[in-house]
Amino acid sequence: MPRTQLGIREHEMLSGRTNAQGILAALIMMGVGQGVGAAEEDPGLPDVSAESREEMVVTATRYPKRLDSIPANVSVITAEEIEASVARNIPDLLRAQAGLHVTDIAGNRASYTVDIRGFGETAALNTLVLVDGRRINSADLSGTDWTTMPLDRVDRIEIIRGARSSVIYGDNASGGVINIITHEGQEFEAGVKVAMGSYATLDTTGYIRGSEGKLKYAFSGSRQHSEGYRENSGTQFDSLGVDFRYYPAENLQLSLSGGYTDNEARLPGALTSSEISEFSRRHSSTPGDFTDIEDYFVKGGMEVDLGDHTRFQLDASLRQRDSQAVLPSLFYQSDTDTKTIAASPQFILDKDVFGLENHLTFGFDYESNDAGITDNYAAAALVGLKKKDYGYFVYEELVPMDGVSLSVGYRYEKAEFTIDSAVHNEAETLDENLYTAGITYRVNSSFDAYFSYSRGFRFPVLDELYNIYCADGFAFCPHGAVKLLLPQVSKDYEAGIRYRYDERSGMNLNFFQINTEDEIFYDPQSFENENLDGETRRLGLELSAYSTLKKLKFRVGYVYTDAEIVRSPLYTGNAIPGVPAHQFTLSGLLDIGGGFSLAADGVYVGARPFISDFANALPDQASYFALNAKLKYAWKKMSVFVDLNNLTDAEYSEFGVAYGGVENFYPSPKFNFIVGLSLDF
Repeated sequence: MPRTQLGIREHEMLSGRTNAQGILAALIMMGVGQGVGAAEEDPGLPDVSAESREEMVVTATRYPKRLDSIPANVSVITAEEIEASVARNIPDLLRAQAGLHVTDIAGNRASYTVDIRGFGETAALNTLVLVDGRRINSADLSGTDWTTMPLDRVDRIEIIRGARSSVIYGDNASGGVINIITHEGQEFEAGVKVAMGSYATLDTTGYIRGSEGKLKYAFSGSRQHSEGYRENSGTQFDSLGVDFRYYPAENLQLSLSGGYTDNEARLPGALTSSEISEFSRRHSSTPGDFTDIEDYFVKGGMEVDLGDHTRFQLDASLRQRDSQAVLPSLFYQSDTDTKTIAASPQFILDKDVFGLENHLTFGFDYESNDAGITDNYAAAALVGLKKKDYGYFVYEELVPMDGVSLSVGYRYEKAEFTIDSAVHNEAETLDENLYTAGITYRVNSSFDAYFSYSRGFRFPVLDELYNIYCADGFAFCPHGAVKLLLPQVSKDYEAGIRYRYDERSGMNLNFFQINTEDEIFYDPQSFENENLDGETRRLGLELSAYSTLKKLKFRVGYVYTDAEIVRSPLYTGNAIPGVPAHQFTLSGLLDIGGGFSLAADGVYVGARPFISDFANALPDQASYFALNAKLKYAWKKMSVFVDLNNLTDAEYSEFGVAYGGVENFYPSPKFNFIVGLSLDF
């Protein structure tokens, strides 16, 4: 593949149009290298510990449900944990969660992948991310743009591991679902925070929240600026958000929210070992490359109690995303404009059936994505890529006896693709049938066990079907610019136990296996997106424990993942690139007294094959351990804090790519710090 082709494909991943999925092979050569309403207790389940009653989740079923009644590995990051954490953004916060492998691709906090259950370079396309139930995954290879949701706007995060939620949400949920739930107004409060530190970092945030009669409101704004650890790795993220909740009657809730972000990021590029030795880890191989992304959305919703234990919910949203990438190193510029329209009506019925406590949900999901792409290689010609998704689902829960909950679900989803350019006019329709079944058995108030089976899937995204570079004539593509692909389908099995010693201590243990057919990936041999001619298997164990000892709260986790290509003409028996076999996480919060507290988190990521090294021809990318800490002093409505990142000053790279037998790295920052002041009114 020509050097030009590789550089372009890489810049798109980092600019928010493409991701580690196929374009990852590109990374090296150029070196650019819902919550709805108040949680209510399920009357069909017996009482358990106070902690379990507090931990209600909405993501697993689309309605409030007690965590310990769900047949899946579910975790919640609370507002208290968010406030105490060292994290500056959501991906940093997710690092300390067992079973989540977070990678900062460029090392400048601008482009992340979050991997649940070992999907490696396709993680962003197999992890569904929601904000208040609204999906924020892009319809192209860019996956999730985490910069569109600043951490200061987040109240809690719910994480569902595994493909079980594919029945509820559809596409992209093969690995799991992350639902980010934002603050809503209660009593009046306002605050500002200013932080500064290494690499000319300056972060400012502010918020106002409250309620007036039947109206709740929340406003927030932030700016994050940094020159970056490496040359040409500076970033600036500007964000505004607003949320209204209105309760005109006891049986009616209306909501309206919106957000705007303007994100600029420089692209420092990848470095080979020889370039690091000759220059330094902070060197940039593409000193003039950058991206600029504007993204805004408007979302409206309603929830109506229809009486007779029946509720109706409706959410609808509009999103506009404009992305520009400028690469002087390649004499290249591109613009991508994407409009997304979505609507999700659903009915929820809570009525006994034949004397059994019953909960039934059925609904419909519609999403339309319309992307227009221009680039100077194509003489400013416009390529139109469209995708329309239609999903119908039903989900049923029964409680046949005290302590036992049975659940089944079914979904039919269809996607219509349209490709329109000067030389191509193509259309394709794909569809899939999904189902899930699970059982949860509560042995007593402290112990429960569960088992579930689910069928997950993902459709190809827009630029997996259409390769603009083939149309431009800059790539060797045996099938031309258009490549028709099959849906990727997986069978997901999992079993686990949850044990609560008391309200402050407990543990979770989970086993899973995912068998996937027709997995969609970028084949470095053919330089095309392909369905794998064979099968992949992901087998693993997830273990986490938490406790509170006097003034110390801590949580530890361990995950083992065996991700392997078990059947393929070329890669049988090889490990899937980018997936570590072992990963440890730890986090803790110590109340020192006198208003002082100390928080810390650490992550160990084991060795893993370089991205795109399906042949496993190179030695594995080295393991690393990163330790961060936060010292905080709080007095009344004021707090002062110091964040210390990479305390051991380790030299490591979270992200690395193989191409042509050469290892390429994106060096991660060494020791750095942030000091800040926050005031709440």
